[in-house]
Amino acid sequence: MRLLVTFVGGLGHLAPLLPLARAVRAAGHEVAIAGSGGLVPRIEEANFTAFATSPSPHHAQAAAAEGRAPLEVMDARATELEFADNFADRGARRMAAAVPDVVREFGPDLVLRDETDLGTTIAAELLGVPVASHLVLAAGLLLRPELVAPRLDALRAEHGLPPDPALTRLTSGLVLSEAAPSFRSPGSPLSLRPTYYRSVRTPRSPTNAGRPSVYVTLGTIFARASGDLFERILAGLGSLDVDVVATVGRGTDPADLGPQPAHVRVERFLPQAELLPEVDLVVSHGGSGSLMATLAHGLPSLLLPLGADQPHNAVRAAELGVAAALDAVTVTPEELGSSARALLDDGAMRASCVAVADEMARLPEASVAVAALEEAARQAHPW
Repeated sequence: MRLLVTFVGGLGHLAPLLPLARAVRAAGHEVAIAGSGGLVPRIEEANFTAFATSPSPHHAQAAAAEGRAPLEVMDARATELEFADNFADRGARRMAAAVPDVVREFGPDLVLRDETDLGTTIAAELLGVPVASHLVLAAGLLLRPELVAPRLDALRAEHGLPPDPALTRLTSGLVLSEAAPSFRSPGSPLSLRPTYYRSVRTPRSPTNAGRPSVYVTLGTIFARASGDLFERILAGLGSLDVDVVATVGRGTDPADLGPQPAHVRVERFLPQAELLPEVDLVVSHGGSGSLMATLAHGLPSLLLPLGADQPHNAVRAAELGVAAALDAVTVTPEELGSSARALLDDGAMRASCVAVADEMARLPEASVAVAALEEAARQAHPW
């Protein structure tokens, strides 16, 4: 099988695809990845053939000491409108134009697209290549058909395709997901039946008997426009009798946050997989990747949603009793510190998080997803 993996957006869209791409390659298949030009080096570092679908600076990682922009926060409705404009219009146009040449050059039996890569479905339809989808929006509430369908139908018409107001091209075919099945909201506007799997076995973090520890992250993209939020977070957590480790991204110099007490450690980057087994609470923006990794370890979260799918994830997390949320614009260090202390002492929330971790641990291994991809390719192109 020749599998072409596609994504639109930044590292948060590429990273969830890499473990499965590795599993497919390990099963003896050929895999190439197409996406943002600025991430071609990351694709090649993972030893995959890379195809750029945008100029090389696009979605490149922030340079060291690039600095932070003023705080930007969008509520749920604003993020839905932004998603439609960015992914169903600009991003979809870019992928619909770029992917056909990639398909002709690589000759895939099957395309596996990131859920937010809407333009590749048009390119694949034009060339008669089957498409599978990989979900990256944990709560499933960001993509609103009433906003997305008109933009995609306009693009479809430009390529000579009939309208698809029900978004059947996005919902048909194989759908894969590594998220906790219970986390997908029953209010999701798209009716999907994903094949769930896990790429790694995550050891659930034990309850620490000693001094509590808190991990802080605002992700790879949103940390760049966080204003003074890191300062307020660290001031609030620094007042507690807890150990704190914060990662601020390559674009921020930890020294810019000022001197910190001995129990607060600030770094540009540390592997999340190494941190999560050692902490008791995560303070984050609520991005799907960060939140699912946190829940896989059975850990509660204090969420400060900034945009994208984060407001929706925060609502769903609160419904499931696995997180609390604060307003990133107005929260004070005192409010943040007291909320973190309360969550550290909340045994009921920890039990809810452990239940989700157990649910994720019971998911089948990646071989199930690989077999599903093989079957999807076989149905379209009998070997």
